[in-house]
Amino acid sequence: MSSSGLGLRLAACLLNISEARRKHIVEKIANAALGKNGQKHPEVSVLNIFSDQDYNRSVITIAASIDALGNSVLAACLEAFQSIDMQVQEGIHPCLGAVDLIPIYPLTDVGVEECGAVARSLAENLVLHVPGCSVFLFGEADLPEKRTLVQRRKQLGWFTRRDFSALEPDLGAAPARRCGLTGRKLLPD
Repeated sequence: MSSSGLGLRLAACLLNISEARRKHIVEKIANAALGKNGQKHPEVSVLNIFSDQDYNRSVITIAASIDALGNSVLAACLEAFQSIDMQVQEGIHPCLGAVDLIPIYPLTDVGVEECGAVARSLAENLVLHVPGCSVFLFGEADLPEKRTLVQRRKQLGWFTRRDFSALEPDLGAAPARRCGLTGRKLLPD
């Protein structure tokens, strides 16, 4: 039976974090997505964790009901911002933030509009809950421009580590050195 036959409305997030060398930190962030104080959310799964030691970057694939995804990803992001300090982060990947990218993809019986609402709500919650968190939007979340990730990377000087204090993010204040800059999008380019 397909997931839509079961009434499941699913979306996924490929959470990109700037840590791979400290496995316990990556696992702590992934576990935060699953629930608080050992209380697992049955509507949330971590499907995969890919870590690249040279890049010092991990991608945590989180799948959940559309109603649970935002809070699940927010919990993982909060843990990442507490655990990763961009002032000391080293790796060959030109990352900008402790939480570098948060792409959200609709999977089953979920519309683009719902994913967009989750993406914007998550971005707003990050700025509210993490002092120094700055967010830039791209893809379908970047309304009305819908700039691609490539366009935003060029605009932000993504491939050169530099002082980000002069940047004006879409949400939040100028990026704090500890947090860096986080990218949010709704759909693939």
